[in-house]
Amino acid sequence: MAAQTSMLHVRVDDETKTQATEALAAMGLSVSDAVRLLLHRVVVDQAFPLELKVPNAATRAAMAEAEKMIRARRVRFATADELFANLEKKRRK
Repeated sequence: MAAQTSMLHVRVDDETKTQATEALAAMGLSVSDAVRLLLHRVVVDQAFPLELKVPNAATRAAMAEAEKMIRARRVRFATADELFANLEKKRRK
């Protein structure tokens, strides 16, 4: 007797879907196969099959600052050099 199945809908951007579909196809898997494997590992291991870490205090502070900047729509940099120059300037204060 076959197990009853359910439909699972996942939202992902088109580029990620396309790249993942191609990479998985090269491994002989479909996206559905990969999701089933992921969920199976969660059930078997009772854990997420990738290493997840809680961010340290410095990382959490940087994430909060970035979130504030996004909400305030301020401080944008055209290049990484501009960003680092701004960070150095702030550090010297």
